[in-house]
Amino acid sequence: MEVVPSAYNVLLPLSPQADGSSTPPRSDDKVTISVSDEPTSAASSPAVDPLNDEEEEREKETAMGPPNHEDEVKENDQEEESRPMTPQQDSTTEVNHSDRMRSVYIPVEEDEVVEHEKGDEARRAMSERDATTKPSLPVHHLEVNGDTGSKAEAQEEASERPPTPPTKPSRDLVNGTSQASSPRPVVEPPRPHKRSLTISKGHTVSVVLISTALETIAASKEAKRSASLRESTQKALELIRSNEGGDRPREIFEPLRLACETKNEKLMIASLDCISKLVSYSFFTEPDSHPNQIPSPPPSPRHPGENPSANGSQSSIPQPSLVDLVAHTIASCHTESTPETVSLQIVKALLSLVLSPTILVHHSSLLKAVRTVYNVYLLSADPVNQGVAQGGLTQMVQHVFARCRIGRTSKDVSDLALPSLTPHESTPTSARASFAIPTPEPDARLSHDAGDEALSEAETANSQPPLPLSPNGSQSYEQATTQNRLSLQNFETANPLDALHEAEHAHNLTSNDLFIKDAFLVFRALCKLTMKPLNTESERDLKSHAMRSKLLSLHLVLTVLNSHMPLFVDPTAIIYSSSSNEATTFVQAINQYLCLSLSRNAVSPVPQVFEISVEIFWRVLSGMRTKLKKEIEVLLHEIFIPILEMRTSTLKQKAVILGMLSRLCQDSQALVEIYLNYDCDSEAADNIYEHLINIISKIGTSPTSPAHQRGSEPSSPALSPTSKTQSSGATPSISSVLSVSGTMDTSVMGLSEGQLKRQGLECLAAVLRSLVAWGTAAGKVTDEPLATPAKSHAGEEAPITPEGSLDWLSAAMNAETLRQPTPDPVDDPSKFESAKQKKTTLLEGIKKFNFKPKRGVQFLLETGFIPSKAPGDIARFLLTTDGLSKSMIGEYLGEGDEENVAIMHAFVDQLDFKELPFVEALRIFLQSFRLPGEAQKIDRFMLKFAERYIAGNAKTPFANADTAYVLAYSVIMLNTDAHNPQIKKRMTKADFLKNNRGINDNSDLPEELLSSIFNDIVSNEIRMKDEVEAVLALNMSGPGLANALANVGRDLQKEAYVMQSNGMATKTEALFRTMMRSQRKGSREFFSASHFVHVRPMFEVAWIPFLAGLSGPLQETDDLEVVELCLDGFKNAIRIVCFFDLELQRNAFVTTLAKFTFLNNLGEMKTKNMEAIKTLLDVAVTEGNNLKGSWHEVLTCVSQLEHMQLISGGAEVPDAGRKSRIRKLPTEELANESRSTHITVAADMVFSLSHFLSGTAIVDFVQALSDVSWEEIQSSGLSQHPRMFSLQKLVEISYYNMTRIRLEWSNLWDILGEHFKLVCCHNNPHVAFFALDSLRQLAMRFLEKEELPHFKFQKDFLKPFENTMIHNQNPEVRDMVLQCLQQMIQARVQNMRSGWRTMFGVFSAASKVLTERIANSAFEIVTRLNKDHFAAIVRHGAFADLTVCITEFCKVSKYQKISLLAIAMLRDVIPVMLKTPECSLTIPPDGKTSPMDDAMIKFWFPVLFGFYDIIMNGEDLEVRRLALDSLFTTLKTYGATYPVEFWDTVCQELLFPIFAVLKSSHDLSRFSTQEDMSVWLSTTMIQALRDLIDLYTFYFDILERFLDGLLDLLCVCICQENDTLARIGTSCLQQLLENNVTKLSSARWERVTTTFVKLFRTTTPHQLFDESLRVEIDGTSAEMAEGTDYNGQAILPAPLSPNSEQPKSDARSSLTERRRIFKQIIVKCVLQLLLIETTNDLLRNNNVYTTIPPEQLLRLMGVLDHSYQFARMFNEDKELRTGLWKVGFMKHLPNLLKQESSSAATLVHVLLQMYYDPRPEHQAARPQIAERLLPLGLGVLQDYNKLRADTQSKNITAWTPVVAEILEGFCRFDDKAFSRYLPAIYPLATDLLSREIAPEIRQTMKTYFLRVGYAQGIIEASS
Repeated sequence: MEVVPSAYNVLLPLSPQADGSSTPPRSDDKVTISVSDEPTSAASSPAVDPLNDEEEEREKETAMGPPNHEDEVKENDQEEESRPMTPQQDSTTEVNHSDRMRSVYIPVEEDEVVEHEKGDEARRAMSERDATTKPSLPVHHLEVNGDTGSKAEAQEEASERPPTPPTKPSRDLVNGTSQASSPRPVVEPPRPHKRSLTISKGHTVSVVLISTALETIAASKEAKRSASLRESTQKALELIRSNEGGDRPREIFEPLRLACETKNEKLMIASLDCISKLVSYSFFTEPDSHPNQIPSPPPSPRHPGENPSANGSQSSIPQPSLVDLVAHTIASCHTESTPETVSLQIVKALLSLVLSPTILVHHSSLLKAVRTVYNVYLLSADPVNQGVAQGGLTQMVQHVFARCRIGRTSKDVSDLALPSLTPHESTPTSARASFAIPTPEPDARLSHDAGDEALSEAETANSQPPLPLSPNGSQSYEQATTQNRLSLQNFETANPLDALHEAEHAHNLTSNDLFIKDAFLVFRALCKLTMKPLNTESERDLKSHAMRSKLLSLHLVLTVLNSHMPLFVDPTAIIYSSSSNEATTFVQAINQYLCLSLSRNAVSPVPQVFEISVEIFWRVLSGMRTKLKKEIEVLLHEIFIPILEMRTSTLKQKAVILGMLSRLCQDSQALVEIYLNYDCDSEAADNIYEHLINIISKIGTSPTSPAHQRGSEPSSPALSPTSKTQSSGATPSISSVLSVSGTMDTSVMGLSEGQLKRQGLECLAAVLRSLVAWGTAAGKVTDEPLATPAKSHAGEEAPITPEGSLDWLSAAMNAETLRQPTPDPVDDPSKFESAKQKKTTLLEGIKKFNFKPKRGVQFLLETGFIPSKAPGDIARFLLTTDGLSKSMIGEYLGEGDEENVAIMHAFVDQLDFKELPFVEALRIFLQSFRLPGEAQKIDRFMLKFAERYIAGNAKTPFANADTAYVLAYSVIMLNTDAHNPQIKKRMTKADFLKNNRGINDNSDLPEELLSSIFNDIVSNEIRMKDEVEAVLALNMSGPGLANALANVGRDLQKEAYVMQSNGMATKTEALFRTMMRSQRKGSREFFSASHFVHVRPMFEVAWIPFLAGLSGPLQETDDLEVVELCLDGFKNAIRIVCFFDLELQRNAFVTTLAKFTFLNNLGEMKTKNMEAIKTLLDVAVTEGNNLKGSWHEVLTCVSQLEHMQLISGGAEVPDAGRKSRIRKLPTEELANESRSTHITVAADMVFSLSHFLSGTAIVDFVQALSDVSWEEIQSSGLSQHPRMFSLQKLVEISYYNMTRIRLEWSNLWDILGEHFKLVCCHNNPHVAFFALDSLRQLAMRFLEKEELPHFKFQKDFLKPFENTMIHNQNPEVRDMVLQCLQQMIQARVQNMRSGWRTMFGVFSAASKVLTERIANSAFEIVTRLNKDHFAAIVRHGAFADLTVCITEFCKVSKYQKISLLAIAMLRDVIPVMLKTPECSLTIPPDGKTSPMDDAMIKFWFPVLFGFYDIIMNGEDLEVRRLALDSLFTTLKTYGATYPVEFWDTVCQELLFPIFAVLKSSHDLSRFSTQEDMSVWLSTTMIQALRDLIDLYTFYFDILERFLDGLLDLLCVCICQENDTLARIGTSCLQQLLENNVTKLSSARWERVTTTFVKLFRTTTPHQLFDESLRVEIDGTSAEMAEGTDYNGQAILPAPLSPNSEQPKSDARSSLTERRRIFKQIIVKCVLQLLLIETTNDLLRNNNVYTTIPPEQLLRLMGVLDHSYQFARMFNEDKELRTGLWKVGFMKHLPNLLKQESSSAATLVHVLLQMYYDPRPEHQAARPQIAERLLPLGLGVLQDYNKLRADTQSKNITAWTPVVAEILEGFCRFDDKAFSRYLPAIYPLATDLLSREIAPEIRQTMKTYFLRVGYAQGIIEASS
């Protein structure tokens, strides 16, 4: 059993009354329909019955007339609570009573049927009432959503799915069922509708609805006159009465159609009202042809019986569809003279038809409906009708877009492909032809595929010009009645996208494809309407048709963009071309129309047009930037940015654009994407982001005119959308823009320059907020997919956007979901950084080129922008690169070099002149560069142009290239002649023809060609594009009285703006046309932002404008709101620079902010400066981790703040350097503010929160605080109350940060320690005392922590005490240092670790202090420590420091008592050390030595080194002596236990270094005077040398290995110019050898012998034979001789120079140098003699002689022999000796007699002893001995015989013992040897007899001659 709904509800709009209240519903407003006598509610009907479902749905759909119903809202709300929302669910049913149209349900009950069937009187009364009440749709019904739905529902829905604009209740196109408010739980397969008055199974519909209207028609006069009307009416009535009308809707409709054609007002009202209601009941849906194949209602509009293969021509269509017929009938009712009441019914009917969920209107019928309502709006004089029409139009347009489904999947498409036709839908074919409606011819220029280069011309220059938008406004309504109204007939002009023949497509069109096509057609039509030009009169009259049309169309475009952006950017929204099967996305299809509309309207001087255009552009920018990358760039670069920069644009215009930019600035992602896609794109002509920031900054800092009064300035407009209630008298279209959500309230914008500056500042602050949000919050997740940052960004917009600035829709438009699918190339910051760098380099190259082309080209080649030097590459770059100066291109190409000519040829070859008229080709050619002025260059250009033109145009009338060449020249001359203002007499056409006769190979060119060229050039000058812009900019009226009078009453600014803006619009359109052609090859990729790092380069390129834009207003204004804005900007900027560590920028912003605090100029301080202080403190608290070096400015301000508080409190504050100035105090109010809770707490938090700073940040913080502290202290001078605020804070933060790890503290103490060193040594004792006390407190805290072994933090933090003791000369301060340490020892000695070392350093420093009590105190502490804490000191590694400390006390001479006590303490350390277990130095019981270990170095060495140090540096002789004694005593006592390695260390580092002074003079520096050194040498060192020899003797077995070192040391000691040292050295050497003679091995003897050899060689005075020393020099010999006396008493070390150091023989030595050499020669002679004596003494020692090996003896004999020979040679050279005497070498004649005789005596003695030595090795060496002995002896005898007794007595005395020994030795020869040598010796012996000889010789002579007697047998040997 089928259930029939109990009642149908009909919706009628009720207009508000004049007072704004709504008319309450009356009982006679009801329309009744008869229903079943069994009423059942829809809610109770079974859900399983498919038919019942259909009826129930239809019941709900009756509400789909224009208005909605409150009752339905309630029902829907209840259902929504229990059902999930779907994308198709209606969210638009709520009605706002306050500002929207009243809508009521009118229930129809069965008992009222009779009442309403009484006749047509009741129907007529109702119609009349409807006409008089004039139902209206107030403009505020036109929300941007196209509905009156609740925002709460919309927000809820938006949160669950991608943002889809709310729509009217629409049909579910997938399932084919209608959905009024919510989906049914179960949807059965649909059944075909049965359209009859019997709805189903006997239930009939009341005939009142139709019969009342039909009876009215039948009773009218027109019915009586017209047979067709009468008959059709009667037939329809009969059908109704027989209950058959439901199946024959056409026959029912026919009388209504004819009634409309009668033009009778009452009949038209009745018919239209009836049609409207029937539409609401889906009465005009015709039966389906294929009921079992398609869903109901089918969505694809096709004619019944149409053949799929048919071409859709008119002949194949038997009749128009009923829907088209209904639409045409309603539309035809409206003419220019249509009464207002009828117009209202037309709007109602069309609205019902278009909004019907079951009757779908497409394409031509849809456009016809829109056009008709549009015309009603324009032609109606009644404002109420205008409001209704505007509201209806908005609802229609919204519905057309709302029914398009977005985001379809492939499955959806396949499901929706329909093979059959729907007869009850309007068809897309030109069925309108049957209605005989005038239709213009198709205009190919309007084709989307062909591009639209003349949209406005296509409509304005049509053969049937429209009336309302006619530029001249001259046409009357009557003339326009039969023509296109408003050219809206062009909605239906033939277009490849207008007529879609589905059968021709490979793609099966779905209903959604048709819906999308409808949306495109409507949107395109609206865009074309917006492009209609306005004449001057229309611009001034806002109520003119043209203006109202433009504003309405712009408003509709804005509404659609605002509500349905997802459709525009949906990639699945495809439009299919019927001609080429080409698929175009929706956004590509509408692109050119929308952009051209913007380019024309965004330059309008009419404020309302301009404002809506800016709003539209904002929607494009925020929602479509991913799709329209290049277009947005062009609009910004060519229109919006120039308007902001133009002087001629109004404040209002600038303010509106700034408002739009403010919204852009609040969308951080959009802002970043602007930067990425334009500033980082080398193809983009401008750096949009950078340019915008510069402009905004300039606006914010521009000077304000003096007349501007701040008091009258309104507050800066908020960006929140306003919904103002419109007054009844206003023109609805003007202020209707405000009804679109998310739009700005521009009424308070641009009222003053100050307000504009404020707006610019707000914009700048918004940019910084966005950068902060994106850079520090949105993009931190870099490793996640790109969607993640976008989502987080969308979620984090809330804190950026001011509260309430945008409603939910605008916020959603910024979300990623709205722009999906956003291209997702990998967002690689480095890629964009390099791209930005590349663009910067390119711009630099362009700049270089524009200055010097060759240099620029070279640079561009080097950087790779021009690929190679090939002419083609260079030419291509010059032709295609924006920004190059046309003049410079001309100059470069015009050069005569071969290379430049080749480039010019390549340049021209790349221009395409094919099939172009000559002048057009010449224009293109001359606009690609500026022709240079030189004739030769022009000639080259023209020759190449002519050649190129002829090559591309074979069918020209030119005989050859010469013709083109000459004509080109001629055209250029004509252009100059016709347009140069300096030329008075201009060329006529005849002149031009005459000039060009015979140029075509001696014949003439066609006259028509030349005439057309002449006309073209005269009317349209060939100019560069930049020339056009320059002329527009400069074409301002000049000064002078005439101009002033001429300009009276003219708005010169507006005129100038119009001139400039027209040029801008023209240029922009040209760019768009070029773009449309190029974009077919593929548009540029849009990069979506997801990475936070982009903020860094964005800030780097714009930081200077940011700084200028924020600091300018802050400096100028006292307005606290502006100040707050500026400071907020500073805060955000600092956050960015800190986050990205931009040092330069950070310093700039923080320093600037610090300067604005005025803390250094308290008298000038204002409230804003106090706010700056608060901001700076807030920055310090929030950005502390990244402030780095900028902490200095912050902490300086904190210090100055405390200074200010002290001053304002009346305290006396020292201020060095400012005493002469009178200090100004801050006002009392500011002084109180400086002590406010905010500032006090914030300043305290800077320090108290320092423990939250990172490890690196705290270092920067402490460094800055230390610097500020030092500045404070320095500024205080010697005041008794110095400023120590920061020093105190240093101590505080040290306490706050005590818990930091040791690693961080070490870094901190590096800074703090240095600072305390400075402060503790300050010459103001108050500062030093405070610092020391602070340091003590800190040290006590540090000492509470236990320090692990091998760490040294205690040592470091006690260092300032040591530094103070050393450098602060104040005894009180030094005493306090000792007191501090004493306190630490008493309280924390158990925790002392590495601190011991520093402590002993302090005591060591105290030992040098000249104040005795300080030294005494320190020594007492050391004594106590040594006694009580020796083990602890040893354990913690401070033993060496203890010994050093004791040593320092030993070395002080001023307090000998302390020194002697100290050295006793040092000696006493040794036994204690040996007993202490920590030292590990117990002596083994067997006394054996152990290998050296660390303990020896750690403990023994410091003690021994202490003794050594005292020996070397002790000032007191007694102390040195004790130290020397202690050292060697200790070594002798404990040396047996030392490892050999340790002995090595002792020798090398302690013993031998004592004598280092003998080797080098740098050791002399420790002696203050020569006397001190002489005393040290003669006492301490000599004793030390003797002790050393003694030690060697004592431990020879151990120390034998160091003998070489000792011998070297003795060599150095002997080879001294000071003979005292030399004698001690030789003495020690002799002592060493004699004491240890038995212990020397052969190898050691060899080393000893080598030492002697070395000594002899070193001391041999070879310089005696240097001839240069005998050359005369100015100066007497006596003077020289005086200088040679060496009798000084001081002992000074002076090592001998080696013998190799000899002056050049040819150099004349100076007197001083010669003295030095003579002195050294004498010393060497003395040393040589000393060595001979030593050798003699040693060899005469029997122990030595018997021990030394013979070969070593022979070596010694060799050097003695050399010494003897040297002396003999010198003594024999009388001339040499005389020469030396003459030059002052000695006072007497020099000789080496002693050396000669001594060496000979030693030689003879030793050789003879060896000769007669019976030991085998000596016997074996006898031949060698004899070889030396015999020549020596014979030589000595010979020389002796030559001596003269009278003059050489000294010689004789010296040689006598030698001769005696020689003779004695000869006598001892054995017989054989005696006989062998007899011939040689005998004569010499005989000669001796002739001399007076000494007794000893005489005795030996006797012995010799006896022997000779025996040997020769003269005397017989006695038996």
